[in-house]
Amino acid sequence: MPIASTEQMERSFLEEYNSTHAILKYSSGTAGHGVSHLIEHEYADAYDQAIEICRRTSSEPLRLLEFGCGAGMNVIGLLARLARQSVPVAQAFGTDFSESLIESARHEARASLPPALREKLSFHVASNERLGMELATATSTSVEALSGSFDFIFGVNTFRYCHRLRTERDCADDVFRLLRRGGTCVMIDMNDRFPLFRSHLKRTVESSAATYLPSLDEYTEPFRQAGFEIVTKKHFSWIPHSAGPSLTLVCRMLTPILNVTVPSRAMRSLVIAKKPL
Repeated sequence: MPIASTEQMERSFLEEYNSTHAILKYSSGTAGHGVSHLIEHEYADAYDQAIEICRRTSSEPLRLLEFGCGAGMNVIGLLARLARQSVPVAQAFGTDFSESLIESARHEARASLPPALREKLSFHVASNERLGMELATATSTSVEALSGSFDFIFGVNTFRYCHRLRTERDCADDVFRLLRRGGTCVMIDMNDRFPLFRSHLKRTVESSAATYLPSLDEYTEPFRQAGFEIVTKKHFSWIPHSAGPSLTLVCRMLTPILNVTVPSRAMRSLVIAKKPL
């Protein structure tokens, strides 16, 4: 891929995710009922599994990081969920390359979290492909101090952009360095085998790098190459982010049937990876 094309895509993605539309799409009050259900249930199940694994090797309060956090819905929801479960958290961070989304995330945290939890969470501008270096700069610390300091790192609907920019290995390597031994990572993103995603992309730009969706194997391989043990690798979830209450209910009712009959066609790809001891 020519360097100019990569730079053009970066500018395009930045313009898109600094827009008012992106803020509405990735904020809890306007994102849709479907995404709220996923954060509280299906995505939460994946987080619970990964956090249970990392807690087997440490009883210290957790340090969490969501990369590509958008307006913060996932990390805010997870922090509140862990509080309800009485799981201690020392610090939580959210990073995104969009200043507008990071500012929205800070506002969302102030509006939805009690002070005790709000003080544990901070949001910073940092890109996925330069995660360690830019998070260190944003937090006025060193890359060395951050390395090996996190228990759980996750990214939702963001890793496909690393593939489009050919920086997926850079992101996976940084996640590996930031995690402690025994720490875990969750990656959730769009499944290229979901028929409607494929149709949409074909209607948009045929074979365009800017709209490319990786396969499950392609999502997984950068983490494997970085040194992770792959714990879970599967397709899952049949609920659209934008679904209203009625559509969410219908999709939930159909999920057991679809999981048995066409599991590879689910909406999302899931990778859970562990940094070896």
